[in-house]
Amino acid sequence: MKILFVEPAIFLNAFAMSLTVPLTTQYVYRRIWEETSNHTIPFNNSISECEKNKTSPIFVFQEEVQKKASLFSLQLDLSGLIPGLVSTYILLATSDHQGRKLPLVLSTVGSLATSVWLCLLAYLALPFQLLIASTFIGALCGNYTTFWGACFAYIVDQCKEEKQKTIRIAIVDFILGLITGLTALSSGYFIRGLGFIWSFLIVTLVIAVNLIYILFFLGVPVRETPSQHTSLSCREALRNLFYQTYMLFKNTSGRRKSLLCLLLFTMIAYFLVIVGTSPIFVLYELDSPLCWDEVFIGYGSALGSVSFASSFLGIWLFSYCMEDIHLALIGLFTTAGGMVMTAFSRTTTMMLLVRLLFIFAVVPLSVLRSMLSKVVSSTEQGTLFACIAVLETLGGAVAISAYNGLYSATVAWFPGFTFLLSAALLLIPAISLCVVSCTDWNRSSYTLLVQEESGADTSDR
Repeated sequence: MKILFVEPAIFLNAFAMSLTVPLTTQYVYRRIWEETSNHTIPFNNSISECEKNKTSPIFVFQEEVQKKASLFSLQLDLSGLIPGLVSTYILLATSDHQGRKLPLVLSTVGSLATSVWLCLLAYLALPFQLLIASTFIGALCGNYTTFWGACFAYIVDQCKEEKQKTIRIAIVDFILGLITGLTALSSGYFIRGLGFIWSFLIVTLVIAVNLIYILFFLGVPVRETPSQHTSLSCREALRNLFYQTYMLFKNTSGRRKSLLCLLLFTMIAYFLVIVGTSPIFVLYELDSPLCWDEVFIGYGSALGSVSFASSFLGIWLFSYCMEDIHLALIGLFTTAGGMVMTAFSRTTTMMLLVRLLFIFAVVPLSVLRSMLSKVVSSTEQGTLFACIAVLETLGGAVAISAYNGLYSATVAWFPGFTFLLSAALLLIPAISLCVVSCTDWNRSSYTLLVQEESGADTSDR
């Protein structure tokens, strides 16, 4: 019996992804520290290897490790950029006709291969630079944006009411928050109690279970139509995919096209800031004057993940009395305030309190995805989420690369500069949303646009 619920797959993938990120970051940080200093950091340390005195030679060495770790993260992200873009677009665009399971399966296989490679690197103490090869190979099967894009399209396929789309997408973010919060809270104990080898092995087993669920238990909400595509060559199939994307923007009225472009721009502009600052938080917390160890980093990440749950509650409660745009603006401005406060956080207490300002950080992403899904017809959902995933993949790689390079260049004189710049950049999506709001494009109006155009297309045929 097939199950038409993708939430268990989201649950397992969120656990694996949220545990892999801090494990990989801290694994690379330790390896760089050990190779540079020729001594091992013990796992049972109650404090991190961190020097607060700027006149100490250890402080200079510490800053050098920070720079190397940041630059390696840059190389790691760039290695999977091109294959990730190609595979994400093809897999999600074809899912409109071939079903959503194919991108789910392939992206999970890629994650499994990467996780197995991490186990081997840690067990055999191979050069950590080989992570670049695993990232490249994993991206060929589709990255995390491929998986989430397929999940969102899977959910939208099942939603008949417009309001239901916003709530269901918010529920996904709630699941993400719950799992990433618990995982982040325990990540430090995983490292300290089990070490990197066993921790990576647990991630591998979770991904394997997820793959089994998707292959043998998850149903297909979109009926496959292979007969329409079996006679096409690879070149013709690719041309059809690009034509679908072209028609997504071409075969619409000027008003709807402008709305679609504005919403896409707003979402990606916000996404760039959120994704770009994510890895910087860990490096910022490892550095002086905070000098957090792996357990405190887990506490901070867990508090940060509360934003997923609080964002869901905010959407669920306020969607009855507020428009989508107003919800997104609240999330934008509170997140900007959190960025400013982070830039000047110099104590553990203040850094923990910063997370309170990020309680609605996920609201703009959930709301904008929902708004975008309402702008296009049901037969264009896969193409839409393919565009979103490609933009997120490209933008995420560019953002992480730029932020790592920026942090590496500014960490010596002002580590908080990156967060101040992020707060300023959040004004761009805020202004874009204000433009949408001022032109009186509310939820009912842009839904009506889709219905009118769909009716016109049907009559023409």
